Amino acid sequence: MKLTQETTQVIVFSKRFADSQGGRMISTEPVLAAIAAVDSPAKEILSRNGVTMESICELISADDMVIEAPVNDYEIEESLRMLRLETKRLFNDAADISRRVGMQGVIAPEHLLFVLANSRAMTANALLIKAGADINGIIDDLGSEFNSRGARGDLGGSFNEAGPELGGPSGRNSKRDKNKKNGKKTLDEFGKNLTQRAAEGKIDPVIGREEEINRVMQILARRTKNNPCLVGDPGVGKTAIAEGLALKIANGDVPDILQGKSVYSIDMGSMVAGSKYRGDFEERIKNVLTEATSDPNIILFIDEIHTLIGAGGGEGSLDAANIMKPMLTKNELQIIGATTMDEYSKYIEKDSALERRFQKVIVDEPSTSEAIQILKGLRPKYEDHHKIRITDDAIEQAVMLSARYVSDRFLPDKAIDLIDEAAARKRINFADDNEKRKIEARLKEIEEEKTKAAEALEFEKAASLKQEACKLEDRLSGIKEKTAPDAEGFTGTLTVDDIADVLSKWSGIPVAKITESDAERLKGLEDELKKRVIGQDEAVTAIAKAIRRSRLGLKDPTKPSGSFIFLGTTGVGKTELAKALAEVMFGDENALVRIDMSEYMEKHDVSKLIGSPPGYVGYDEGGQLTEKVRRHPYSVVLFDEIEKAHPEIFNSMLQVLDDGRLTDGKGRVVDFKNTIIIMTSNIGARMLTSAAGRKIGFASASDEHDEDEASREGLYGGKSYSEAKDVVIDELKKAFSPEFINRVDEIIFFRMLGRDSLIKIVDLLTASVGKRVSDIGIEIELTEEAKELLAKEGYDPQYGARPLRRVIQSMVEDSLSEAILDGVVSSGNIAKVDVEDGQIVIRNGGPVTVTADDNKETEPA
Repeated sequence: MKLTQETTQVIVFSKRFADSQGGRMISTEPVLAAIAAVDSPAKEILSRNGVTMESICELISADDMVIEAPVNDYEIEESLRMLRLETKRLFNDAADISRRVGMQGVIAPEHLLFVLANSRAMTANALLIKAGADINGIIDDLGSEFNSRGARGDLGGSFNEAGPELGGPSGRNSKRDKNKKNGKKTLDEFGKNLTQRAAEGKIDPVIGREEEINRVMQILARRTKNNPCLVGDPGVGKTAIAEGLALKIANGDVPDILQGKSVYSIDMGSMVAGSKYRGDFEERIKNVLTEATSDPNIILFIDEIHTLIGAGGGEGSLDAANIMKPMLTKNELQIIGATTMDEYSKYIEKDSALERRFQKVIVDEPSTSEAIQILKGLRPKYEDHHKIRITDDAIEQAVMLSARYVSDRFLPDKAIDLIDEAAARKRINFADDNEKRKIEARLKEIEEEKTKAAEALEFEKAASLKQEACKLEDRLSGIKEKTAPDAEGFTGTLTVDDIADVLSKWSGIPVAKITESDAERLKGLEDELKKRVIGQDEAVTAIAKAIRRSRLGLKDPTKPSGSFIFLGTTGVGKTELAKALAEVMFGDENALVRIDMSEYMEKHDVSKLIGSPPGYVGYDEGGQLTEKVRRHPYSVVLFDEIEKAHPEIFNSMLQVLDDGRLTDGKGRVVDFKNTIIIMTSNIGARMLTSAAGRKIGFASASDEHDEDEASREGLYGGKSYSEAKDVVIDELKKAFSPEFINRVDEIIFFRMLGRDSLIKIVDLLTASVGKRVSDIGIEIELTEEAKELLAKEGYDPQYGARPLRRVIQSMVEDSLSEAILDGVVSSGNIAKVDVEDGQIVIRNGGPVTVTADDNKETEPA
């Protein structure tokens, strides 16, 4: 609180006066007496109008005020802490008056007197009247004082007119009249006339949404309950529909009943802000509603309408929603509301009396084709702002890529943001601007050096500088030509690569993955998968064929991209294939939604997947499956170890496999059409590994030369691969219902891993170790004997290849760390991994050979 020196004296003298009367808190009466005691223009005005300190003290039967003692800082702080609520309001209102007269909130005694003279509710006002003061004279004199200082503010044409506005005695009841004179004063203060802005061309064009806008017009044209409420996800265009209606009204493209209407957008945040005291907010909302009901051509648009519930409501007072209800019931008021589905359910639906006064209009997210048309319609506005030409390809890719990779937001908002940021980035072009500045600075230096060289008769140096200047000028002209606007005023063109660069920064996905087309992905799908999944060529081929059928439109578009059941023993690559598929198809291994079915062993656990129903614990949290897929619609969904889940769980999966959709606990439909569903199971694994466990290792010489060693009967408990597959699938059919099995695209049986496969996996795992030690300048090289030993030690038919990682850690990484510490190998050496007496040893294989390819990063195959 900012106070003049006179005001600090007023407040301290008030405190002394209150103390002398046996009270601690300062009311407005001592403040009035202090104003009459402290030398200031306010004291002179009171004196001219018949009020003195002595007359006030006499009226309240008190001794005269003590004003001789000097004022100190402690007294000021103590006095400020002792203000009654009414006195605090006096000072706050005085600060407002100070700001309005141009004194930046510094409170003078005149401001305090102005509030006291105008506020009938304050006790000091009654004391002024009792003292026989000329209230109108006080207000007029204060107005003259303010005007003499050159003040002009919001209180009126001059401050002599301010009394009626603040409810002074010369016009206490004129506030209503003045509002009528000003028309829509409160509406203009807390709202924007969208129709007027549309007529002035300040609103972007609204593309599409004709159906929703027509529905809104139909509701507005009703006789009763003519209040539409737009309900939809954030960013789908709810506000744009209200702006579209304003554009249609401005253009006269509406039915006769809506001609001449004005749509006002109300800012609820501004209405709540600054409402310090009880009743302030209610007064504002009441004024807005009164002004809206006084003109039948006004339609209010309230974005985030759920904020009305409870807004301004305190103990013993009504909130904004309850203030509105009577007006909505009598059809005196027309409102367009907008909110999200969650907020509508949480706030509006719970208040049935409010809900029935609105007609819900669902605003769905536009399809990709509709979003492309919306962006093309907005293109001129963004081209004009950024001075960048935006191509059709850039728009289409912005929509398609944001739909795929930005899963937590909605079209068209996320695509518009992508275009906007990419265009801003293109226009700023930091690199060119920096180089341009450096060249210009260097040219200035060269000019000065040339002048000095010519004066010193150093002609060779001057000629050399001239040549350098010519080269720099050529580069500068090239930069200027590159960034110069063309005939249409554009400084560049927004391309697909620009969109991909920005999206890469948003999502963290490499640009190459983003720009790679579906055709390229599908063409190289098998090769990419085989780099990570060893020994399962049949499974990889079956997956690739099914994905191609789906992505090329040869499959029912309402179903998921693919649904598979992976069967086989543990450690053969079922989960690894799911991870590899997520990375290849969706650009990121994290695009894998993994659900461990061992957590769903009870019948009621289905609520974990889709979310609890209303009234149950966890209703607001959503389901573990539905929430993840809703946020990541382009993903691989892995149901791990499905045989461990309760059979009832799979009844909820039937519509996912058949229709590509699932309804969660909140009633929202989650789209699975762009997901790849993979279910893994170890059914029948024990039957295969029980006999195979007796044949660990690679004992048979003939087996070592068998190209298709995964089909050896010994690995499948005395059965061939095809027989083992039939046995396992029969077990699967016993465990699951026919309607579930029949909805799955492919049932894939994974082969058990053989010698060649294990050695390839050894190469894959040791390559990752080699990549880590390359940072310290060491290269790893394995002999064939070492690979054979690691493969033999790391494989068990019961556990597959899982133990192999631990074997490499204990036998290779531990031995390598010891060799480095012992100085056997150091930076710049090859660490040769060999076998000696059946143990892994590390030898120095000589210096690392430098080749042209050493700087290229290669992925292990």
